[in-house]
Amino acid sequence: MANPPKEYPIRVGSMLFVLTDPGVGHEVEYNRWYERDHIYAGCMIGPWFFSGGRWVATRALKDLRLGEGLNDFPIDAGSYMVLVWVLDGHHDDLLDWATDQVNWLYENDRGFEHRTHIGTSMYMDGWRRYRDDDPIPLELALDHRYAGAVSMVVEREEDVSQADLDEWMQAYVEKWMADSPVAIVASWLPSPLKDDAPSFVPRDPKLDRRSMQTHFLEADPSTCWDRYEQLATDLLNSDLGHVAWAAPFIPTVVGTDTYTDQLW
Repeated sequence: MANPPKEYPIRVGSMLFVLTDPGVGHEVEYNRWYERDHIYAGCMIGPWFFSGGRWVATRALKDLRLGEGLNDFPIDAGSYMVLVWVLDGHHDDLLDWATDQVNWLYENDRGFEHRTHIGTSMYMDGWRRYRDDDPIPLELALDHRYAGAVSMVVEREEDVSQADLDEWMQAYVEKWMADSPVAIVASWLPSPLKDDAPSFVPRDPKLDRRSMQTHFLEADPSTCWDRYEQLATDLLNSDLGHVAWAAPFIPTVVGTDTYTDQLW
């Protein structure tokens, strides 16, 4: 196992995950609204968020997805993914601010009508594994702007504990990511949203048996997707769980409308 990097006081303790689709014909308008207003007004100006990034799935990347759709949506639903890090120890503080802030934005005509929320969830830091002996820490991953990212929802079987699944997965991942473009694998446990979160945000009915993995890659995920197909097969054969959803992404090109014409 690669040595974990030295820890500094700035440590990610939880994550905001957002997956959305713009309305057909509103791709550019949506991209600009989210990038130039919402990611700042709804996230980055708030206390305790300290790093954020947007990722996109083109049609070609959507065609690679594994598993099933999230929250009863088709598997190819969700073109834009947002990841935002929350400072360790301030999850509840952040959630109080963010829920009130987002409700205020929508009440003051700062939302965007022509879009669909596939998933919006908060996750708590679980475990992380690094490929390299002197790795880029997870805290810097969104600012480093990796060439690719993969979000993967793992669902454990009913009679399997999260601890047993994590033990198998960590041992597997350490070998699986060696000599690969995958530099970081981070696992997260779900944290329910507040009851007064916006009603259009879907809730995952299987949340209690699911964890989220976030992978950061030094290459387009399509160049090594066979590794993910093998991971999904090996996990299924373990009888501990299965990949409920695995989706590759590439970073948006900030300040441009790149990829808005490649979503469908």
